[in-house]
Amino acid sequence: MLEFDKKSNLLMTNRYQYSLQDVAEPNLYRELYDYESIPKVAFNMRHVPENMPDEIWMTDTTFRDGQQSVSPFTVEQIVHLYSLMHRLGGPKGLIRQSEFFLYTDKDKKALHACQDLGYDFPEITTWIRANEKDFELVKQAGVKETGILVSCSDYHIFKKMHLTRKQAMDKYLGIVKAALDRGIRPRCHFEDITRADFYGFVLPFAEELMYLSEDSGLPIKIRACDTMGYGVHYYGAALPRSVPGIIYGLHHYARVPSEQLEWHGHNDFYKVVSNAGTAWMYGCSSVNCSLLGIGERTGNCPLEAMAIEYASLRGTLDGMDLTAVTEIAEYMEREIGIEISPRQPFVGRHFNVTRAGIHADGLLKDEEIYNIFDTAKILNRPALVAVDATSGTAGVAHWLNSYFRLKGDEVIPKTDPLVTTLRDLVAELSAQGRNTVMGDEDMEFLGRSIDTDRYEHLLFHKSHRKKGSRASDVRLPFYAIHCRNLSMVTFFLRLPRDVVANELF
Repeated sequence: MLEFDKKSNLLMTNRYQYSLQDVAEPNLYRELYDYESIPKVAFNMRHVPENMPDEIWMTDTTFRDGQQSVSPFTVEQIVHLYSLMHRLGGPKGLIRQSEFFLYTDKDKKALHACQDLGYDFPEITTWIRANEKDFELVKQAGVKETGILVSCSDYHIFKKMHLTRKQAMDKYLGIVKAALDRGIRPRCHFEDITRADFYGFVLPFAEELMYLSEDSGLPIKIRACDTMGYGVHYYGAALPRSVPGIIYGLHHYARVPSEQLEWHGHNDFYKVVSNAGTAWMYGCSSVNCSLLGIGERTGNCPLEAMAIEYASLRGTLDGMDLTAVTEIAEYMEREIGIEISPRQPFVGRHFNVTRAGIHADGLLKDEEIYNIFDTAKILNRPALVAVDATSGTAGVAHWLNSYFRLKGDEVIPKTDPLVTTLRDLVAELSAQGRNTVMGDEDMEFLGRSIDTDRYEHLLFHKSHRKKGSRASDVRLPFYAIHCRNLSMVTFFLRLPRDVVANELF
């Protein structure tokens, strides 16, 4: 069948028919996955065209896949993170959806509490097992779309479910029909797609789903799940590991519209961000992510990473508020106890911190020399310098100016007595045996010991410069907060005792 494609301005053959191959033995791709060696990447040099959709966006699985890998969130924590996610996605809803569990009273309470906020985005969806009984939970929750697990590799069909391919497909199609009969939009999670027989099962199944979608008038989404992180973005890589091949095949052969395609990756081989971007590039409108990349094993694609990737590809934030990324990271570390690697891009404590003295001198002259972009403006995270005995006056001066957010005439020069004295104290500590860099709390303590009045002036300046700050936003010596030492905190902040108690304790 020929159709004129408005994007390529060519006549395209777009009707392909792939039949289910109901094999007797599973295809485990042992030439790629022998389990006793690193999985291999095969190439056939079949190049498929890039096909960036008109619209691209992100979806979230923090409260589903992400929550499976950490201590369960409280209802209050879910509501707070959902609100920050709404702010991050902006008025255009670039974080289009967020999926929730439905199996406990806490899950249901959190879902309803988020619904009560009245946000259009992220749209609240659910995730269920391929079980008709679970649809009653979906109907009771009042959501319009649910994810359904439809594992598609022979590892799952034969070895986990002990079914044949035909039995698995019949079961899955029955569940999808049950969802459609109830007026629920199905989102089919093609689990383990990077180990699945693409032409023998994935495409025939996807085609059947598109026929059901046409008959019902309801969109059926397909989430291509790289469950084990085997996907590769390399040009000319062969299936089943080729991300371009998977997305192109689903869109071109199975005729799945871009807006009904979603990519869900894992980071087992450090490829989760590049694979998600590749899915966008080859015709997938939606990439599924989680806050900070939390999730099974090595985690999902970090939502904050794809927000940055979106801005890189589109040349605009399109209304996203990336300062919410910093608040999300601080909240998840402080309130939920999630450990963030100090060097994790965009959210780690040290992602824009330099240690080398010569780099510090460059930062002091022009921050753009050694900072990836204006992190203070975009993420509300000024570039910092980690101070040690080799940092010199340049490193100390940059730390003071960045940490206390000093601009213009407020900037402290390298020759300032506070800078030189701090440098000398750091050198003295090093001479006494300290062999680690000075933390922010250490530098604050030393600065206060040198000039209490000036330190308190700088601290007051920082607390009022920081967007939406409260007394509790002011960084204090960690031991004062950890020990809940009200007297010490009151002394440091120079605030009334009752205010400190209400804000911090």
